[in-house]
Amino acid sequence: MSWSSGPMVAFDLETTGTDIETDRIVTAAVVTLDSGGRLAQERTWLLDPGVVIPEQAAAIHGISTDQARRHGVSAAPAIEEITRLVAQVLRSGTPLVVMNARYDLSLLDRECRRHEVEPLSERLGATPSPVIDPLVLDKHADRYRKGRRTLEALCAHYGVPLDEAHNAGADAVAAARTARRMGETHPSIGSVPLADLHELQVRAAAEQSASLQRYLRRTSNPTAQIEPAWPVIPHSR
Repeated sequence: MSWSSGPMVAFDLETTGTDIETDRIVTAAVVTLDSGGRLAQERTWLLDPGVVIPEQAAAIHGISTDQARRHGVSAAPAIEEITRLVAQVLRSGTPLVVMNARYDLSLLDRECRRHEVEPLSERLGATPSPVIDPLVLDKHADRYRKGRRTLEALCAHYGVPLDEAHNAGADAVAAARTARRMGETHPSIGSVPLADLHELQVRAAAEQSASLQRYLRRTSNPTAQIEPAWPVIPHSR
């Protein structure tokens, strides 16, 4: 049986920005889809990140600094809950779908360290696995397709509804359903066992980073450096 026909759990964050080293979690979602792709469980969090949410970020996900301070929970206990739940999922062997995992899982790692919460990799004693990243898989399976590779673009390409983009719960559900459609559409990834699929993505992500780095160095930035690690960028102590 293909992984694409089984249950999945998806994880998504909305944040204060795009820098994994300095930005903070604002909302988070962990959702479970059953083997038919139906939403079976959903857990969401609204955090007070402890910093001002830039207007540009608030315009994307709809959460202002005032809303987060009034209605959000303290960051440290929420990050502990999120990390504990994600660790439970991975220990169970259920695939964890994360769109652009390199960003979300790395930011979660840095938030854990910031708030003295045991990071996911340390709880597991290994790099988080099995992870399914629709961004990496789509670039691997359909390398030469032109156009954007955002979640909205992938949903449109694979025929997956996304009614509330940048809502963490909606994005997580859409990412999981998109991953399922990829597995059904591309036998070259749908037929791969989960453990092998994870390793395929490690290699594919590194190759994609190297390709982008070569392009940038050739066209605009001779010293460009693109991180090859996936699904978590190692922390520099």
